[in-house]
Amino acid sequence: MGIIAWIVIGLLAGAIAKFIMPGKDPGGIIITMLIGIAGGLLGGWLGKVIFGVDSIDGFFELSTWIAAIAGSLILLALYRLITGSRHSHRHA
Repeated sequence: MGIIAWIVIGLLAGAIAKFIMPGKDPGGIIITMLIGIAGGLLGGWLGKVIFGVDSIDGFFELSTWIAAIAGSLILLALYRLITGSRHSHRHA
């Protein structure tokens, strides 16, 4: 797949991850989109390393979308964990 396809998948995967894990995130929509793009790449890499499958088969393959959404969820959770602890120290 080309880079444009990965950007589109990442943007959509980030939106889906945000829908699955609603809440207020510092950084807004731009950060969520970047997390989605990076999460898509992370999910594809994890699918290959952990399960030995090529989860980057094509734009319309279910495995590609599952990997991208899973990666986005992982990164979104890590982002909230890191930024949440940083914000709680400021207000304390």
